[in-house]
Amino acid sequence: MTSPAAGPAGPADSTVPAADLAALRESTERLLAAVAGLDDASVAEPSLLPGWTRGHVLAHLARNADALAGVLAGRPMYPSAEAREADIERDAPRPLAAQLADLRDADARLGRAMDSLAGERWGATVALRNGVTDLASSLPFRRRIEVELHHVDLGIGYTLHDLPADFTERELENMVRRFAGHPGVAPLELRTGDGRVRRTGRAAAAGTEPVVVTGPPTELMGWLTGRTTGGGLTVSGGVLPALPPL
Repeated sequence: MTSPAAGPAGPADSTVPAADLAALRESTERLLAAVAGLDDASVAEPSLLPGWTRGHVLAHLARNADALAGVLAGRPMYPSAEAREADIERDAPRPLAAQLADLRDADARLGRAMDSLAGERWGATVALRNGVTDLASSLPFRRRIEVELHHVDLGIGYTLHDLPADFTERELENMVRRFAGHPGVAPLELRTGDGRVRRTGRAAAAGTEPVVVTGPPTELMGWLTGRTTGGGLTVSGGVLPALPPL
């Protein structure tokens, strides 16, 4: 299982991302409140992610917060892919009280790490997973992606249609950038009802047209992030192209 934010997170600059920090706090508090309403049995039940219980999702969220705090301190995001997976498997079976306390504590540590950054340090380049680098100022939105999409993945009543509109639009743009030029993604032209057109995937061969996919931003984002099969979309040719795993 990989992070939904493993690739580009969108444009970032060296300014203090105050709006992103505030939005992350709101997303985190909404998630924590929802998790507090679970019980031990429901934490052990399957999530919407294949092979993961809700406990796996919560463990991943806690360890991801610590990983991002480590990145801000100049440490590798994870010691290795194997260590990352082992930590999640170790922490997944815990009861709700332990999961919730760990998640709150990890988010507090990340919050302190972000709050400690002086203005110029937001412009520093940080190393993430799989050779990805970005500015430190991208991290609040990267963490928000984790929080919002995995809140949906818990399968506890929070759906793609509950995501804040500003998040949906920005994550759609993020996924368009992520798949731009990707050899495993067919040439795509994404159209929304507001008339906007976004192109992604590999370049179309001479004399060919991209696959045109039309639908609301929520449905497009859900498909591109692997959260839906694209049932709410229309496509030229009638069949959505396959997307690579995230």
